[in-house]
Amino acid sequence: MKRNVLRDFALALLLTMVCVPLAAQAGAASTPAPAGVVKQLGSIAKISGAKLSLASDQGAELTVVVQPGARILRLAPGQTDLKSAAPIQLSDLQAGDRVLVRGKLAGDGVTVDATAVVVMKQQDIAQKNQQELLDWQRRSVGGVVKQVDSQAGSITLSVNNKTVAISTTPKTMYKRYAPNSVKWEDAATAKLDDIHPGDQLRAKGNKNEDGTQLAAEEIVAGTFRNIAGLITSIDSAAGTLTVKDLATKQPVTVRITTDSQMKKLPPQLALGLAMRLKGVTPPAPAGAPADASRPRGGDLNQLLARLPAATLGDLQKGDAVMIVSTEGSASEPPVAITLLGGVEPILTASPASTGVQSFLTPWSLAGEPGGDQ
Repeated sequence: MKRNVLRDFALALLLTMVCVPLAAQAGAASTPAPAGVVKQLGSIAKISGAKLSLASDQGAELTVVVQPGARILRLAPGQTDLKSAAPIQLSDLQAGDRVLVRGKLAGDGVTVDATAVVVMKQQDIAQKNQQELLDWQRRSVGGVVKQVDSQAGSITLSVNNKTVAISTTPKTMYKRYAPNSVKWEDAATAKLDDIHPGDQLRAKGNKNEDGTQLAAEEIVAGTFRNIAGLITSIDSAAGTLTVKDLATKQPVTVRITTDSQMKKLPPQLALGLAMRLKGVTPPAPAGAPADASRPRGGDLNQLLARLPAATLGDLQKGDAVMIVSTEGSASEPPVAITLLGGVEPILTASPASTGVQSFLTPWSLAGEPGGDQ
């Protein structure tokens, strides 16, 4: 979800990448389970003595009975070797902790008699999330891919009308969002050849002094649609709205889901941003510092994040909106990832599709750190 008024508003979708799945970490050090032994991964919903209610990642509700003498280990986020895990007591477990349990499935099919429990504490995950969030904020850059040179291992990125050269190495990690989802759990491991001009991309790594070069450690990319225009109809029952896109002059129906992030700009903020787009510095409010009318970077990001969430009920026919959505398909309409209303002054100031594209990105309008673990 770039620099100056066109700054990237947020890093929200990247926050979910900070917790390597517990199953992968613990599984890297484990051996195949003997016949009759099962493994279940999930989060503790409730604890009663040695009995855990487990919300499994497959959606099932399981009962885990920790057996006397069971091995209970605490694994830190990022650890991949159980030899470095610390033994803990059953009493150390709490609701919300992530666990991988190993044991025998009882005859009822929903109870696991656990002989081993690997735990990732909720507070450890939260701390790791925060550290990774700060790292992405400090050392990442996001924009639209202009060129990919697979032989040289480089990507040319357009960021706010500036070009940034992204270099990669064999150690660079890639992820690509699924065509109809921007959830991290739906993203697939990718490679450099999967990145194409026009993709939106964010890379994390060390930058040079003027920010025109970055050595990428991690890259996340995807193909998204940028839609800006006037709402022609709203179907609240179906959870859809139709927009006449400024770029194509064609109507586009977009589906709103519980994962869609919707905000509406207050008129004064929208006017200020529009003036900045025109190269004019808006006047500061009375009594405010001289630069108070010029939100920059993290300040603008935080300001938008503090705005209350909007709903379809806050929009009406004729409103101007800017949307980043999934690609959609012949059988499925695109799903709104981010939607920003109250943007009439902005579209008037920058009606060109390129201006709109640089204003909003898929990871705009940040949520709070965390995401699915």
